[in-house]
Amino acid sequence: MQRRTPPQKSQTPNAEPRTVSIVVPALNEAGYVERTIRSGQRQEGPLEVVVADGGSTDATPARAAAEGARVIAAPKGRARQMNAGAARARGDVLLFLHADTTLPEGALAAVRGALAEPGVRAGTFRLRFDREGPLLRFYAWATRLRWRRFCYGDRGLFVRHDVFEQIGGYPDWPIFEDLELAGRLHHFTDENGGFRYLPMAVTTAARRFEREGPLRRQLQNLVLWTRYLLGVDPEAVAHRYRYD
Repeated sequence: MQRRTPPQKSQTPNAEPRTVSIVVPALNEAGYVERTIRSGQRQEGPLEVVVADGGSTDATPARAAAEGARVIAAPKGRARQMNAGAARARGDVLLFLHADTTLPEGALAAVRGALAEPGVRAGTFRLRFDREGPLLRFYAWATRLRWRRFCYGDRGLFVRHDVFEQIGGYPDWPIFEDLELAGRLHHFTDENGGFRYLPMAVTTAARRFEREGPLRRQLQNLVLWTRYLLGVDPEAVAHRYRYD
């Protein structure tokens, strides 16, 4: 699977961003999706929440709809679901948010403020977990580093809708679609400020670390990440390692 060359950087001056579309890919997330949607709905300013459901067999679609989200059916796979959600989104700003991640107060105001600055086209948040632990604290601290190769999707990623379309959306990969998109956005928006790292943190569930053990999970993440940096085909990485 080849990695595409990003398009040329945009030279279009910023217009004032208006509606933010929060795009949430979900698959059997009935235990989390409500609080995620609520964290978006309590934000100020015009917004919508689009839940791209990948075929849930639990109450995810019903609970999302009950919270006021617009639920759409999408092909299974996080990248495909996010692309499908973006295609149906009406806002001129897209914020991709995992179904087990919540926004802090003032998040969308910060997003709008950042995107209103000259040259800024995209950005991300810092990260914190809903549980404590030395490795989790270190992982959260590392998100303070402004490094595009560490822009995982659980941090939340925002981008102007037109820019997302220009770069072709998420690559249709089973893994690391988030890092690849962040890399393309850095190239497209210029390393000198076009990609903004907000100083506030989203909160994500530590369930995978708890289920597998923090150390084991972190070591697996390191192996996967290293293989990605070395250019190993994401399909091959996903085939060898169970990563969901």
